[in-house]
Amino acid sequence: MSLHFLVVYVKSLITENIFSLRILSMFAAPWIIILLSTTCYSLDNGLAKTPPMGWLSWERFRCNTDCVNDPDNCISEKLFQTMTDLIVADGYATAGYEYINIDDCWLEKHRGHDGKLLADHQRFPNGIKALSDYIHSRGLKFGIYEDYGNFTCAGYPGIIGYEQEDAFQFAEWNVDYVKLDGCYSLPHEMDLGYSKFGKLLNSTGKAMVYSCSWPVYQIYAGIQPNFSAVKTYCNLWRNYDDIQDSWTSVENIIDYYGNNQDLIAPNAGPGHWNDPDMLIIGNFGLSYEQAKTQFAIWSILAAPLLMSVDLRTIRPQFKRILQNRKIIAVDQDPLGIQGRRIYKHKGIEIWSKPIGPLFNNFYSYAIAFINRRSDGTPSDISVTLKELGLIHFYGYRVEDLYENVDYGVLYPNTKIKVKVNPSGVVMLKGEVQLPNEM
Repeated sequence: MSLHFLVVYVKSLITENIFSLRILSMFAAPWIIILLSTTCYSLDNGLAKTPPMGWLSWERFRCNTDCVNDPDNCISEKLFQTMTDLIVADGYATAGYEYINIDDCWLEKHRGHDGKLLADHQRFPNGIKALSDYIHSRGLKFGIYEDYGNFTCAGYPGIIGYEQEDAFQFAEWNVDYVKLDGCYSLPHEMDLGYSKFGKLLNSTGKAMVYSCSWPVYQIYAGIQPNFSAVKTYCNLWRNYDDIQDSWTSVENIIDYYGNNQDLIAPNAGPGHWNDPDMLIIGNFGLSYEQAKTQFAIWSILAAPLLMSVDLRTIRPQFKRILQNRKIIAVDQDPLGIQGRRIYKHKGIEIWSKPIGPLFNNFYSYAIAFINRRSDGTPSDISVTLKELGLIHFYGYRVEDLYENVDYGVLYPNTKIKVKVNPSGVVMLKGEVQLPNEM
């Protein structure tokens, strides 16, 4: 049965503010079967078997190069060293965040006389290799930004014409992660260009996660990306707009991934991930409830968890969201199945992600209930486990991953009722029970 049929069917069972689903188990399973039966060929570099986690400069610090008037917030060696130290000292590293990634604006405006890339000599006085060494000395990994084009998006030198030189220079710098943007290039040439650079990275002998912007630029140009090729050469890739520091931006991304999930979700898996862009949790644009929602949905999507926030000033409640290990475990689940939106009506959405452990053919699940309403009062959502596709006879141990409430073992016919704040989320995990656990 189609998801459209399910939505129409469920709509007939909605009351004004108590949402009761009647999604029969025979209807709930097919999309999962489709996901699991899709053959995936991924980049063979042994990396990103779970979605990458780390810290990224762009959303919070953009292209601030004014180190004279704003030395603490400019794109500089000092900024990345400071964030590296905080990732370690404040518990982010032990929670799984391991990459420290430079974005645009780290370069000089011209290459060296030998054609090699040059870091801005004032803002990175010791050079990129020294920064890489510093990050590695703290037990973390180092990521860098470039562009498949004549220039980066901010106007610095791109890689076209220097692909081999740049790939080997990144290897010499001991780079662990390469983000390749797509400004100042031709989308119809990206199939060849991005795949070529992926091969060059592999040929260096230094394993580097390869993050591509290939699909999003082709989509903008009206070209349907060849995702079989994308996931053959890239560990992760962008499909949609850059995230901005606003709830509207987060909602737009959520809608894009929900509305296009039949095309997008089957491409995700160990070693190859859809990237809905950075986490903006802890900045200025999201409330506490909205920040919880972004983190929950990104984990359901098996998305890379790349924070872009000032770790020096982040408020404790947002830090707790980013370090919620139970939700991180959902994102990092080794099965690598991207979750899907299974219900949407009148501002209420339910998203579901199959996770381990498994028993026979029965999965455990993470379930996110989202209230996209703004009418000022929480909404009640009432549903049985069976209506969510949780049909295992021996039941599921259910817990709330934000509130740390253990509901014990519930069974397919058990009805649960959650109260979801406006623009907020309730996230549950249902762990399948084995017969000897009864």
